[in-house]
Amino acid sequence: MSRIGKKPIPLPAGVEATVSADQIVVKGPKGTLTVKFPPHTSLTQDAATRELNVKIEQEDNLQQRALWGLARQLVNNAVLGVQKPYEKALEFIGVGFRVALVGRDLKIEVGFSHPVLFKIPEGITATVDKQIVTISGIDKHLVGETAARIRRIKPPEPYKGKGIKYTTETIRRKAGKTATK
Repeated sequence: MSRIGKKPIPLPAGVEATVSADQIVVKGPKGTLTVKFPPHTSLTQDAATRELNVKIEQEDNLQQRALWGLARQLVNNAVLGVQKPYEKALEFIGVGFRVALVGRDLKIEVGFSHPVLFKIPEGITATVDKQIVTISGIDKHLVGETAARIRRIKPPEPYKGKGIKYTTETIRRKAGKTATK
């Protein structure tokens, strides 16, 4: 049995969920999210306790059991996201590395011959504070994917530590070449 899948998802005050055949619509103070269920999973809502429970068709089927915990976690991320947005912070480290917000685009200067314009997707907000960019939004997957795409422009290198890194990330530094005598 899935330990994650069998846990109920509590609905906090101010969050409403509408369950249909293959998806759930979660509405909260920060916005609305729609989550589609993986195949062979269903969701039931208990009105008395304000909890959501994820069920699968056959508990002895390994493929369905693997999707059980995934389905529960996708719905839980939506419930938490409409209540409090997810955030990822990126730090630009390097001489001459700059980032600025131009409309809905990020203008990134990281040592290339030209600045890189990064379009911020709908549903995501970005704030710039000197060398730190904070990406936030209600969809956990979209926030993580956007931060990863920004980091991919210039990942941190291990010798000098220059590049774009998460603020919580530590760079394992390597020793450079040493001269032999």
